[in-house]
Amino acid sequence: METKLTDEKENFYYGHRDRLREKFISDHLADYEKLELLLSYAIPRRDVRPLARGLIKHFGGVYQVLSASIDDLVAFKGIGRNTAIFIKLVHQMMEISYKCQLKDTPVFHDENILHNYCRVILCGKQVEESHVLYLDNDLKLIADDLHTTGTIDTSAIYPREIARRALQLNARSVVMVHNHPASINAFSKDDVDVTMKVESVLRSLDINFYDHILVVNDSVFSMRKMHLL
Repeated sequence: METKLTDEKENFYYGHRDRLREKFISDHLADYEKLELLLSYAIPRRDVRPLARGLIKHFGGVYQVLSASIDDLVAFKGIGRNTAIFIKLVHQMMEISYKCQLKDTPVFHDENILHNYCRVILCGKQVEESHVLYLDNDLKLIADDLHTTGTIDTSAIYPREIARRALQLNARSVVMVHNHPASINAFSKDDVDVTMKVESVLRSLDINFYDHILVVNDSVFSMRKMHLL
């Protein structure tokens, strides 16, 4: 009897996962179902639906799950080290993919690529990070530098260091990127003020300031599109 019940349970899991795959192909999966399907490849012999829902609830969303540290993932009941590494590998492959596109395609051709890249590198971070993207004459990515790491609500910006690095790379445009871990979904006055300082220093060197992007959870805000530049 126990063997029969085990067989029925396994048949249900495999049948359910086949249905998930078909829904994925037809683009009808909810976010938690996509995470469930992903987890099924790392944990093949267990019902991972409760685990997927629990992860999203605990971390706040799919992006936050993917961007969580290995230690934080392993600390969640049901996630082993191998599964945590698998999740982080997916996250890093996303980062590599978007970065390669930014190196091959001018940012203005599809700004969703730029915004998605910013999400991937900053969503889920527990402290503020400031990145600077240096672009060539065609607005393609030359380098993404982690400029500074700060606290829960601030990170320092050094305009002359940005200018020095831009000259070193022969960059023609710059994009600043930072996050707000405290879920404040608006640029602060300090954000705007320091942006103006950076823009002024770069302008004196004939270097264009393209945009300042803010990441809050999985939302992205553009200072240029908000007409703050």
